[in-house]
Amino acid sequence: MSINAYKPKEIKSLSRIFKILGEPNRLKILTSLGLECRPVSAIVASTGLTQTNVSFHLRVLREAGLVKAEKNGSFVFYCLPEPELRVIIDHFQYWNSSSTSTKKN
Repeated sequence: MSINAYKPKEIKSLSRIFKILGEPNRLKILTSLGLECRPVSAIVASTGLTQTNVSFHLRVLREAGLVKAEKNGSFVFYCLPEPELRVIIDHFQYWNSSSTSTKKN
């Protein structure tokens, strides 16, 4: 792939996604989710964040397409839209762990 493989519009879009993922609480929420949708109360319990904080970040993640919302009665359940998203995050964590341990040696 050449250095200029992405168009400016694609770079801007990717930059926006990385900025959203750069917020630690949003990343904490994403890593607490799987493909099975969970209510906000379960996300609050697994992340230790407040309900208000979780709801705020879920809105940002939903608008970016990084989570999907499914209404079930009076509750809204959230999950990852694609399993590949979790794989990508896991790859970044593996890369980060590998590069950090390499630098220490």
